[in-house]
Amino acid sequence: GLSPEEAALWDRVAASVTPLHPVRKVAPKPVVPMPEPPKAPVRKVKGRVPPALPPKAVPAPPPSPAPGLDSHWERRLARAAIAPDFTLDLHGHTLEQAHARLDSGLMQAKEMGARMVLLITGKPRAEASADRGDRRGAIRAKILDWLAAGPHASDIAAVRKAHRRHGGEGALYLVLRRQR
Repeated sequence: GLSPEEAALWDRVAASVTPLHPVRKVAPKPVVPMPEPPKAPVRKVKGRVPPALPPKAVPAPPPSPAPGLDSHWERRLARAAIAPDFTLDLHGHTLEQAHARLDSGLMQAKEMGARMVLLITGKPRAEASADRGDRRGAIRAKILDWLAAGPHASDIAAVRKAHRRHGGEGALYLVLRRQR
């Protein structure tokens, strides 16, 4: 929003400037409409409705790297080139015991100044992760919810699957933010 005086002044300044790299004006290419593809004939059968064709699936964009870590960290985690500073084993506990152990263990890891925690949860089950109660894989099904809603959520920079050397699908890496 320039005032009329400012706009007039700007026009005079702009007219007095010679561009370093003049912009070449290119004539726009004429737009040629694309012919429509021929439609297949529809056979009408008395009392039947022809089936509708399913819409074409649009390919999903490639997944972007998960936020929170730089490529240096990602490479080190992928190769298991970094040893965990703290290991927290929840495998074999009940849900209540595991939740309490998770909170107290993360508090202890932060007090020790740990940057990477190896969290052993047990392997997930192949079935859907609905509320499993006490069945196998219940801790793994709940762990991400506990981390997101817990008191330590703001201290966690990233959660990644553990390398096979550190437990594979039965474990997670928690990268904690640097204490300031």
